[in-house]
Amino acid sequence: RYFRWWYKKTRIEKKSAFIDLLCAVPLQQIYGCPLGGIGGGTITRGWRGEFCRWQLNPGIYHYETVIADQFTVCLRCKGQTVYQQVLSVERPSTLQGWNWGFCGHYAFYHALYPRAWMVYELPGQNVVLTCCQVSPVIPHDYKDSSLPVGVFIWEVENGRDEDVEVSIMFSVQNGMGTKEDKRGGHWNEPFAFEKEGERVAGVLLHHCTRVNPFTLAISAREKAGTVVTHVTAFNPAGSGREVWQDLLQDGRLDSPTGKSSPTEKGEATAAAVCASCRVPAHGHKTLELALAWDMPRVHFGSKEKLHLRRYTRFFGSGGDAAPALSHYALTHYEEWERKIEAWQKPILEDSQLPSWYKSALFNELYFMTDGGTIWVELPPDCCAEDLQGPAGPGLSHLLPVLREYGRFAYLEGQEYRMYNTYDVHFYASFALVMLWPKLQISLQYDIAVTVVNEDIEPRQYLMCGQTAQVKMKNVVPHDIGDPGDEPWQRVNAYLMHDTADWKDLNLKFVLQVYRDYYLTHDSLYLRDMWPVCQAVMESELKFDMDNDGLIENGGFADQTYDAWVVHGASAYCGGLWLAAVCMMCKMAEELGDTETQQKYTDILSKGKEAFEKMLWNGKYYNYDSSGSDTSSSIMSDQCAGQWFLGACGLDQGEFEVFPKSHVVSALKTIFEKNVMSFAGGTMGAVNGMRPDGVPDTSSVQSNEVWIGVVYALAATMIQEVSCDAVPPGMCHLLVGELMFVFPLLQGLVEEGFRTAEGCYRTVWEQLGMAFQTPEAYREKKVYRSLAYMRPLSIWSMQLALERRAAQAPAPAQPAQVPIHP
Repeated sequence: RYFRWWYKKTRIEKKSAFIDLLCAVPLQQIYGCPLGGIGGGTITRGWRGEFCRWQLNPGIYHYETVIADQFTVCLRCKGQTVYQQVLSVERPSTLQGWNWGFCGHYAFYHALYPRAWMVYELPGQNVVLTCCQVSPVIPHDYKDSSLPVGVFIWEVENGRDEDVEVSIMFSVQNGMGTKEDKRGGHWNEPFAFEKEGERVAGVLLHHCTRVNPFTLAISAREKAGTVVTHVTAFNPAGSGREVWQDLLQDGRLDSPTGKSSPTEKGEATAAAVCASCRVPAHGHKTLELALAWDMPRVHFGSKEKLHLRRYTRFFGSGGDAAPALSHYALTHYEEWERKIEAWQKPILEDSQLPSWYKSALFNELYFMTDGGTIWVELPPDCCAEDLQGPAGPGLSHLLPVLREYGRFAYLEGQEYRMYNTYDVHFYASFALVMLWPKLQISLQYDIAVTVVNEDIEPRQYLMCGQTAQVKMKNVVPHDIGDPGDEPWQRVNAYLMHDTADWKDLNLKFVLQVYRDYYLTHDSLYLRDMWPVCQAVMESELKFDMDNDGLIENGGFADQTYDAWVVHGASAYCGGLWLAAVCMMCKMAEELGDTETQQKYTDILSKGKEAFEKMLWNGKYYNYDSSGSDTSSSIMSDQCAGQWFLGACGLDQGEFEVFPKSHVVSALKTIFEKNVMSFAGGTMGAVNGMRPDGVPDTSSVQSNEVWIGVVYALAATMIQEVSCDAVPPGMCHLLVGELMFVFPLLQGLVEEGFRTAEGCYRTVWEQLGMAFQTPEAYREKKVYRSLAYMRPLSIWSMQLALERRAAQAPAPAQPAQVPIHP
C-alpha cells in the first residue's frame, strides 16, 4: 500500500512524500552550526566552513554545498600582497582562478549553539584569524530571535613585527545551489544603509522565483579604519580570475555602481563584499560581516494562503528589508552576544556538570531553528471566528495570544515532514516552554482549536488499509500538516495509522497543559484549556474497556512507538494515563471544579490499583499485560508519566501516583539492563530489553535507541534524587555541590548522566551526526530519520537539575522553579 501511494505521490503527482521510506537523505558528516533566528529560514554551515544545508522555503530542505559561498583572506605588507587564500579545504572544478586547498591542519572549529568559532592559523604568515559566527537565538526574546540573519565577526591577530593590511572577502552565489539558480531573471545590486551614524554596505542578490522570491544580502560594517568594497556580479561557474586579480591587486574590490543585468536562462550569478583594515604590529583588529535573507511572504506547497513571517512585524513585508536587517544585525550582535553569554554562563561555569552535557544541552537547540521551523504573523484582518473553525467560540484568549506571538511550527524531522507532530513534541516541548514559553502557549492554542474541530473527508490509512475520516472531533491531532500542503488548514498529514485511536495523544495534551501552567503561572491559559482537557479525557475514557480506572491498548501500535504493538494495559500508555488523571485532579482543584475533581480522584484511586496489580512484577513495570512472549520486556520509557509528574512537582506526598520505591526499582532495572547490558553501557538505553539482557527484537523499534527518549529517561533519573536527608547546614548548596560533599544524595543522578552520555558520544562523536541528531540508531550503526525533533527533550534534564537546586534552600516554602536560564 505504501509503495502504491508513494509511486502516485512522487512519480505521477510530482510531489514529495511526507515520509519517504524509499529515498532517505544520505548521511553527510559535514554539518556545523546553522545560521538564522527562529522561523525565518536557516542556512547551515559545515564545520569546514561550507554553506551546505538550506531551508528558506518553509519546511523544505536542499542539501547543496554552494562552492562560490566562501570567505577569502588577503594580506598585504608595504603595499604588496603577500598572501591570498580561500579559507576552504576544497579543490573544486569551478573558480579555478582562485587559490583553494587551505591546509585543514591549521584550522579549528568549535560550536556552542547559537554561536560557532573558526580559527585559521595562516601558515607562514604569523597571523591568526578567528571568525565568530552569531545568530540571534535568545531565550524569552520574541523580536530579535525571529530575524533571518547571521553575523561573522573576524578577529585578526597580527604576530608580525610590521603592520599588515588584512582583507576578508565574502562571496555568495545568488540562490541555494539548486536548478532555480539558473532559471534566469536573477540580479544583484550594491547598497549602503546608514542610520544613527552607523553605515553598512554590501550587495543585494535578488532571487526572482515565481513562488517565494527572496533577497540575499552580504554586507560589512563601515567604521573608522575599515574600508568596504564590492563586486556586484561575477560568474560562479567560470574561473573567477577577474575577482581574484581584483582583490590581489590592492586588497580591495572595484565597487562598480548600478545594478547587474538579469541572468539569462542557464546562467548563475554571484557577488562579493570585502572588508579591509590595517592591523598594527603585534596588534589586533575586528572586521564585521553579515549575511541576511529576506523572504517575507511565503506560500506552502498548496499555494492557497499567503503567510507573513514573524520578522515582518518589525521590518515590513515589502521584500526590501535586507539592507535594514543587515544594518540591525551588525549594530546589535554585541547585545545578542551579551544576552547569550548571560544565559549560558551559569551552566558553562558549573564545574559539577560534565562538558559533554553542556555541549549537548545547547547544541541540540539547533533544531529550534533548523527543524524546518516557521513562525508567522496572523493576517491583520483575522478575527476569532476565522481561527476557531466550525466548532465556534470557546478559547477566549486564542486571538490575543496568536495576535501577539504569532503561529509557530517545526517539523517532526527534516526527513519526517509533518509540523508539530504532537506525540514527539511532548518530549521536545521542554525546550520551548523553558526558553520561549509564549511559543509553547501559542502552539497549544493551535492544537486546542484542532481538537474541537473535525475533518470528515475519508481516506485510506496505509498500515491497516482501512478507510476513516482525516480528523475526529475531540481528539488531539497527530500533526498540524505538511509544508508541502497547507498546514493549520489541513491537519494530520500522517497517513500511516488512524491516530484517532492512539492512546497517547490526548494524554500528552493534558500533561503539557498542566506542565505549562506550572512553569508559567498563566491562569488565563489554564482556564481556556480546561474544557479542551475535559473533552479529550472524555474521548480517552472509552479506552477503559473494563472500567477499572486504567485504559487498555488496542492490540496494534497505537502510540508514538508506531511499529511496536501493545495489547491490554501497558506501562507506557497506562503510566501516561494515570499522570494525566492526576493532573486533571490538580487542575480541577486549581479551578474550583469540585465535581470533576472528585470524578478523576475516584478514577485515579482505581487506576493506580489496577496498574500496580496488572503490570508491576516486583522489579519494574511489564511492557504490557497481554502475557505474550514479550509482555515482560523492560521498556526504557515505562516511567514517562512519572517524568512529567516529577517535572511538575507532583511526584510525592498526596499526589504520588507511582510508589517511589517502585519508580526507583524500575529505573535501576532500566539502567542495569537497557543501558549497561546494551553495547557495554556506551550507547544509551535500548527501547526494549528482555529480562535475560537480550534486546527485544519483536519490532523494528524495540531494539532501537531513541535519543530523545534517553534524554527524558535521564531527566527522570535525575528527578529521583531525594533532598530529604540534606543536613540543615548544607541547604544553601546547589545540587552539584551537594553531590560532591554528600555522595549518598546522588541517588540516580550519576546513572542519569551516564545514560545520556552514551547517546551524546554515539551521535556527536562516533557517528559524526553533529547538528543532525537522528530519531534512532541501533547497536550496529543503523540509524533512522536524521535531524529529528525529539532530542530537544534534553532540556528536561536541565529542568530536573534546576528543580533539585530550587528544592534545597528552604524546604518550608513551596519550590519556585526557575524557567529563566
